[in-house]
Amino acid sequence: MKRSGVADLPLHGGRVPAWLASRMSTLGTAIAESVMVHYGRPALLSRLSDPFWFQALGSVMGMDWHSSGITTSVMGALKRGLNPRVHELGVYICGGRGKQSRNTPSELRTIAERINLDGEALVRTSRLTARVDNNAVADGFQIYLHSFILTRDGDWAVVQQGMNEDSRLARRYHWHSSAVRDFTSEPHTAIVGEHTGTIMNLVDRQARPAQDALLAITREDPARTLADLRAASSPGASAPRHLTMPRHLRMPRHHDVRATDVNEKRLGAVLALAHERDLRDFASFLLLEQLGPRTLQSLALVAEVVHGTPIRFNDPARFAFAHGGKDGHPFPVPLKVYDESIAVLRRALDSARLGDNEKLGGFKRLDTFTRAVEARLGPEGDVAATIAHERAISKSLGGRTVFDDRPARLREGAPRPFDSAGRPRRGQLGLFD
Repeated sequence: MKRSGVADLPLHGGRVPAWLASRMSTLGTAIAESVMVHYGRPALLSRLSDPFWFQALGSVMGMDWHSSGITTSVMGALKRGLNPRVHELGVYICGGRGKQSRNTPSELRTIAERINLDGEALVRTSRLTARVDNNAVADGFQIYLHSFILTRDGDWAVVQQGMNEDSRLARRYHWHSSAVRDFTSEPHTAIVGEHTGTIMNLVDRQARPAQDALLAITREDPARTLADLRAASSPGASAPRHLTMPRHLRMPRHHDVRATDVNEKRLGAVLALAHERDLRDFASFLLLEQLGPRTLQSLALVAEVVHGTPIRFNDPARFAFAHGGKDGHPFPVPLKVYDESIAVLRRALDSARLGDNEKLGGFKRLDTFTRAVEARLGPEGDVAATIAHERAISKSLGGRTVFDDRPARLREGAPRPFDSAGRPRRGQLGLFD
């Protein structure tokens, strides 16, 4: 699941409400545990180092499907959920946003001493990844989040994010130990952020001449270097050759989910499980649970996050159709469905810990069945109609958004995020993160 690329991550301010943060931690931990049970700890690191999968994970957890806040909230949720179970699961998450990122070296040294790893080497790795992304890749983004994921086996991944206040964009960088051979030659598994033109990337393999030139400059007489710079910047001087980043995962600035953001055929297969009785009954049988149609829709998407192949995550917005988004896009978070999804997955994991893998295996069977429905029946989901339906039943499912957390006097006087037809009102998008 190694990719390299660039994608839009619009900046949005705000916070994650407590009612969602706790659920994100519980569901995110259960998904991570499921990946490790089936595929091992290295597979979890591979997935976290894939920006497409990472974005899908944040979407299925109910965060804003496209914004910069997914990075902070997902890593924070996983740290809260995985670290208390580190002796059992063997995965440590260090660092975080702002002040937390500066704690990374001490956290790594403590962990390394406990599990007999080279703490100083890990600290050096952490600092190198931050310095490369902050200094060697001259893309205008200042790193403000640094998360270091380490396993007891010594494998690691880094997820860090930079901000460009002028463009109101974020760029997320992914690293993975199994892919890194040389820190000064294309060390990233991926770079996520909006393509804003040419980027000088001094760790691109084609930048070796530039690296050598920089080292030569450090040995030159400063007066000569300044003279050369003035000559290069004079009218008529030839422009330097810049290097561009390959591939882009473009996360759009619009906050509402549109048909163009979703693979409608894949969404259609998930909706078929929920709405066609024969398919629904068989899907429920695979999970060994008696479940309602709406929960099956969510669990089919959760199962795909755990078992899907890399190509399945090129439309991360689709995974927001599991549990909505806290900002109301594509629809409010259905708390009753969210809690049932957690309960079903947790029961399967608890049974697996006791040696009974049937329920947990049901998720893999469900994912296989969903893809078979997609291939054979070829249904296509109507994104607009699905969103309208979800909003219509939202109240019955305990639907909630961050807007509901405002004091009642402010809610009553403030414009609603949606009009009577379910369309987002102007000025109600992108307020929260």
